[in-house]
Amino acid sequence: MNSGLIFDVKRYAINDGPGIRITIFLKGCYLDCAWCHNPESISPKVQKLYSADKCIGCNTCVEACPENACELTPNGIVTDPALCKLCGVCADVCPTKATEMSGRIATVEEIVAMVEKERIFFDQSGGGVTFSGGEPLMHPEFLIQLLDACGEQGIHRTVDTTGFAKTEILLDVAKRTDHFLYDLKMMDSERHKKWTNVGNERILDNLKVLAATSASINIRIPLIKGVNDDDENIEATAKFVAGLAGEKKHVNLLPYHNIMLKKYEKLGEHFDAGIMAEPEKERQQRIITLFAEQGVEAMIGG
Repeated sequence: MNSGLIFDVKRYAINDGPGIRITIFLKGCYLDCAWCHNPESISPKVQKLYSADKCIGCNTCVEACPENACELTPNGIVTDPALCKLCGVCADVCPTKATEMSGRIATVEEIVAMVEKERIFFDQSGGGVTFSGGEPLMHPEFLIQLLDACGEQGIHRTVDTTGFAKTEILLDVAKRTDHFLYDLKMMDSERHKKWTNVGNERILDNLKVLAATSASINIRIPLIKGVNDDDENIEATAKFVAGLAGEKKHVNLLPYHNIMLKKYEKLGEHFDAGIMAEPEKERQQRIITLFAEQGVEAMIGG
């Protein structure tokens, strides 16, 4: 597979691995986290996004749609999903970008060319390319080709993963990866399934196996009040991380935020935060202390 579906490219990224980086976001994820800040990353298919507040009612998309799937209503443009073939013509002609498409096919050669253009920033900062998602391990053949191609150019490679994949795929990717950003949500599998729709046994087992290879790993934990910030979960997480093989792993704590609300609106989906919230600053410091008690360095952000 020489091509795959990506939904975003972020240049000058400073929180997706060491140095200044370019981050390539592959579309599709096995998890469906209640707090996902990239909801457009979950589906492995092209999706249509619409911002009513950008729409000027010009009717251009309605006239251009080859399937007659778009209609201008008092509430803005409405798309008939039974007719829409996600061809993207409406997005191409929209003068205000009220309509956008999330997801496009990109080739290995195209992505490597994009990465190469950023090399000056890599060389000066010790950066490189990060493959994120979604879940990049959902597309192993495409990901491995990208990693091999970047490796041939001497570019530092980071993979940002949930760890929810077949172990053999993870280990095959690890042979071609210089650094991992590995997400941990919570330790209890039933709670994990409640909030992400999958259990965590495979995730934890894979992290143990990956650590045993001496891979370079940063642990990233979304920190969410009412979900995973309680002492029981944090202490269990700290003990687990402390017990991993190899060098001590650094932990980045990522406090909950709701800046993704607009994205759900664009997708035509309702987001209910429920009990989810950012833990108070005092609580965040207490969590850092709980990790330190297990000999694990944790910090907010990163």
